[in-house]
Amino acid sequence: MWLRNCWYVIAWDHEIPEVNEAQLFTRKVLNEPILVYRTSTGEMVAMADKCCHRHAPLSAGKREGDKVRCGYHGLLFDATGQCAEVPGMDKPPAKACVKKYPLRVKNKWVFVWMGDVEKADEAMLPDNFSCDHPDWVNVPGYMHYDTPYLLIADNLLDFSHLSYVHAHTLGGSVAIALAKPKVEVIDSDGQRGVKVSRFIPDVPAPPYYTRFRDFDSNLDRWFIYDFLFPSTLLMNSGGRPVGSAPDDDSRAVVNHSCQTLTPETETSTHYFFQQSHRAILKDESVRHNMYNTLLEAFNEDRDIISAQYKNLATDALETMMPLHFDTALVRFRKMLKEAVEAEQ
Repeated sequence: MWLRNCWYVIAWDHEIPEVNEAQLFTRKVLNEPILVYRTSTGEMVAMADKCCHRHAPLSAGKREGDKVRCGYHGLLFDATGQCAEVPGMDKPPAKACVKKYPLRVKNKWVFVWMGDVEKADEAMLPDNFSCDHPDWVNVPGYMHYDTPYLLIADNLLDFSHLSYVHAHTLGGSVAIALAKPKVEVIDSDGQRGVKVSRFIPDVPAPPYYTRFRDFDSNLDRWFIYDFLFPSTLLMNSGGRPVGSAPDDDSRAVVNHSCQTLTPETETSTHYFFQQSHRAILKDESVRHNMYNTLLEAFNEDRDIISAQYKNLATDALETMMPLHFDTALVRFRKMLKEAVEAEQ
């Protein structure tokens, strides 16, 4: 179930080679192989990584200025996707071209539009501000899953699993699973999805926090995030010493996270993520400790979701037992299904 008229992240901007590098970047999105490269002006362009002749990957060819030459029979394509040269022909056929994709770069995420070109709308880009903001510091991350993206989305929409899957990393307390989240619908300013708020009072600091600082009291923890179409999480999270004023961040841990899922195929997914801390923390080791713990925790997620996927029968989604944990994911899936049906 894929929504096409929306923006999907295909890469972090640092993954796209610079103009003077010979390598060509390619990644599959919604089953479509896409080539992304920078022109001599620094602009990024995205086109189908599939020569119109025999469908060889253009990424197996080479750059010639702002053009790309197919490594199979030598067709040359410009940055618009139009064929500029066919060896042995005076003029390329007018129909010789490859698909061009709208592309935008926002706060270090490289987005491609997978639907109707005329409907590409920048208002639908998520506000991933902490990926590139002077007040926030992070290490960008990427993981690959051999599972459908909606199973990963389900995981992100239900943080009760932190108590069990992440008992020794992000969780640290069964109280997270006991806390009832508030779920609200988002449908405005080009954004659709759900807002999930979960508050956990008076719990020990999770192992995640204690790896980069000490605490002399329990914390009031919070997770507040928007989960937006097609599958992007934007989260404010943290913990304050019990008894602190709600606006007292002097001894608090305050983080902002941006995570997004991009389907590669029906059964595989690209996962882009980062968790930022405030730049006023000058200790360089903090962001690396945070990243390493996130990577450990997200591998815990991948292990359980991969095991779940292997266990699924073809009709499993119809026979799973819904519980109170599932409020946010059921609502999001329903909204997404309606949007896909309306699009089709």
